[in-house]
Amino acid sequence: MPEALIIVESPAKAKTINRFLGKEYLVESSMGHVKDLPKRELGVDVYKDFAPRYHTIPGKAKVLEKLRELARRLPWIYLAPDPDREGEAISWHLYNELRATSNNIKRITFQEITEGAIRDALAHPREVDRRLVNAQQARRVLDRIVGYKISPLLWKKVRKGLSAGRVQSVALRLICEREKEINSFKPEEYWSINAKLQGRTLESFEAGLERIEGSRIRITDRQKAQEISSRLEREEFVLERITKKELKRYPLPPFITSTLQQEAAKRFHWRASRTMRIAQQLYEGLDIGGGEMVGLITYMRTDSFRVSQGAIQEARGYIKAELGEDLLPSRAHYYRSRKGAQEAHEAIRPTSSYRTPERLRKHLTPEQYRLYALIWNRFLASQMKEALLEKRTFNIRAGKFSLASSDSRVKSKGFLSLYPEDRAFKEKLLPLLKEKETLKLLEVLPIQHFTQPPPRYSEASLIKTLEEEGIGRPSTYASIMATIRSRDYVESHKGNFHPTPLGEVVMELLVKSFPDILNVKFTSQLEDRLDEVEEGKEDWVNLLRSFYGPFSSDLSRAQREMRYVKKELEERTDRSCEKCGSPMVIKHGRFGKFLACSNFPKCKNSRPLTLGIECPKKDCDGEIVQRRTKKRRTFYGCSNYPECDFFSWDRPIGKGCPECGSFLVEKYKRRGEKYLKCSKKGCSYREEE
Repeated sequence: MPEALIIVESPAKAKTINRFLGKEYLVESSMGHVKDLPKRELGVDVYKDFAPRYHTIPGKAKVLEKLRELARRLPWIYLAPDPDREGEAISWHLYNELRATSNNIKRITFQEITEGAIRDALAHPREVDRRLVNAQQARRVLDRIVGYKISPLLWKKVRKGLSAGRVQSVALRLICEREKEINSFKPEEYWSINAKLQGRTLESFEAGLERIEGSRIRITDRQKAQEISSRLEREEFVLERITKKELKRYPLPPFITSTLQQEAAKRFHWRASRTMRIAQQLYEGLDIGGGEMVGLITYMRTDSFRVSQGAIQEARGYIKAELGEDLLPSRAHYYRSRKGAQEAHEAIRPTSSYRTPERLRKHLTPEQYRLYALIWNRFLASQMKEALLEKRTFNIRAGKFSLASSDSRVKSKGFLSLYPEDRAFKEKLLPLLKEKETLKLLEVLPIQHFTQPPPRYSEASLIKTLEEEGIGRPSTYASIMATIRSRDYVESHKGNFHPTPLGEVVMELLVKSFPDILNVKFTSQLEDRLDEVEEGKEDWVNLLRSFYGPFSSDLSRAQREMRYVKKELEERTDRSCEKCGSPMVIKHGRFGKFLACSNFPKCKNSRPLTLGIECPKKDCDGEIVQRRTKKRRTFYGCSNYPECDFFSWDRPIGKGCPECGSFLVEKYKRRGEKYLKCSKKGCSYREEE
């Protein structure tokens, strides 16, 4: 008979822990949160200290009843959800549900799901931390007030079904403001001049013009560039000086949540939600052979670079024994976390340095292997010696002109042997020449340039900016990205966010009506105050009071003054309603765009918005329609649905395959280049655009 019940929030975590512990423990899952605010009402009494009204989540009543029954039979209950605010809130709700059945309820936390960590946690139980609960509750209530008060206003003034979020709206503002910068940007012309040269080895190389008569010069037009090029062609080129400089490149720290999401986006083109889903699997535990279930990485929602002394010593031992003592620095590396980091958890690292990616490869899916290898390599590299580089510079004199050319070579790879991350070292090396050598001019190359606007945000760069600005926390980045993608406020092209006309209009209205909520600095300060609630330095009710007063005033004013823009957003077409003759307009619905009569509500005629492409199915006179699934994934169907069941995830182009007769679709490469491909499985026809 078990002596204690351990409750975790995940079935996968329960399965892993069950393998570690003996028969004296029973491990069960709460299946995530068991209580939450109601879906169809505010659920917060703003007049009674913002008291939340929690309801049992639909479908969780049976889970709670099972846990109550087990709690009656077992003398000890340990609450073991994730070690963060959400996990503490789950523990608090479980405690309130179970305390009538047991007096022995304790909270345990662990950074990794290994037998040693679990047993250590059981040896040091504690009470549920009300400070963490209050911080989570304050964030939940804040987000509920903003969402449930502003969203109905947007339904009335803009379009039905829209929503507003406290942090997500700030992220959207960053995207919209970047788009304004790009649209208002005026490129400026400038020129660079390179000389293609050759020395005694007969290897050619290029040197760039840097100074004229000792002063830097900015060349802004073609005429000036051609004039300088003509003068250069008449000069004698001499390799005046060769300088060598040794550079050190130090390893990067192990991953935290934001840097892991950014690196996975850069290397694998993964969205933050995908990265965190796979990281969760590695954390909760996998079978690595012989029935051994073990968590492979530490907790993956963290903003701290702190690493336990034991993990550092194990990593140094592995480097010395397996990679070579010459790669081991004399002292361990320690990394300082950014200002404002909570330091509640360690950095993301493997639970054992000796579980190498290659050893585990056959037990992992391809995506699990790729992410685990990235985490393992980054952590081990963080404890390795720095790389030594030699930079060589040719300083070249040509009359009054000074030119220079540089290269870099790796003298000692150090950590780069395990974690290569700088492509600059692959540049072509300069030839082996001597000082005072006369060089032969092969060609002068004037090159025209234009200044570039700031780049649009990708998911990775937006996460980086949010972190730098102090907006959101490690547990929220993935949900922020998922939320702004799921609305019609932004579109993603070639991996970059573009605001839609709807997004720009909504942002204009919100910034004017709610200047504080949409203010980056205000949002950052609010995050800091939530951290202070967690630290016990601020009362959560006082925080909400100070927020709600100004917000309530802004809301009242917005209800009176916010511009009505529903008609502005309707896209007129040249088609007429077949029922009343009024013009048809393009509207947005739950599953995408559709045509509706402009005389609504007097005339309620509507029909699918087609792409003007005939349905590929034989004997069908329908046209292709772009639609969305419930999860907002785009697909293509037939306007004659349900009579015609044509379906494609890729956009048909209205042309047949010249090899098999099936239809061609648009596909995209990783870098965004479009090509055409046959939709029929097994047909290899492909056409580059």
